[in-house]
Amino acid sequence: MQFMLLFSRQGKLRLQKWYTAQPDKLKKKITRELVTTILARKPKMCSFLEWKDMKIVYKRYASLYFCCAIEHDDNELLTLEIIHRYVELLDKYFGSVCELDIIFNFEKAYFMLDELLLGGEVQETSKKNVLKAIAAQDLLQEEETPQGFFDDHGLG
Repeated sequence: MQFMLLFSRQGKLRLQKWYTAQPDKLKKKITRELVTTILARKPKMCSFLEWKDMKIVYKRYASLYFCCAIEHDDNELLTLEIIHRYVELLDKYFGSVCELDIIFNFEKAYFMLDELLLGGEVQETSKKNVLKAIAAQDLLQEEETPQGFFDDHGLG
């Protein structure tokens, strides 16, 4: 996989993960072109398209589009499955994920994606293992965050 983009129906980029090095200017250009192309497509159209020297695989879930760029010899159906697995993980973690969950908890969304994919390749197929890693990360974060500062200082 070359990259994954998440964007809204309004074309707002919510998350991007690049697995191949690209200059920022080119990333912006690619993102703008792909968002425009995908948003212009009709809902009943195929979720795969040939684009430049890549294949684009996308799927819309509620108000978000999940879009991946893959090599010509990569499997489109497997990529759709990876997108679906990521959405299932987000759903399980957030309890029916919505766009706002991604906006306000983008670091969790990135962490989840990093547990699932490494260098654009599937790293972990087990949803349970990914969710365990996230739970462990949450526990670490809770231990590092001082609780009750405002209450202890009469500010709460």
